[in-house]
Amino acid sequence: MVDIGMGNYGIYVWVCFGLTLIIVVLSDWRARVRHKRVYRDIEVRIKALEERE
Repeated sequence: MVDIGMGNYGIYVWVCFGLTLIIVVLSDWRARVRHKRVYRDIEVRIKALEERE
């Protein structure tokens, strides 16, 4: 059996650590994408308002 430290709980601990890391990275990535999308939308709205004046 593969044991990566931590007694008999090594596999469980490392799998949980890996899943947590994946979730944090994906959450950060999604937040950055949404942030860029919102700023692009704001820029479009500002340009539309400037053109109307």
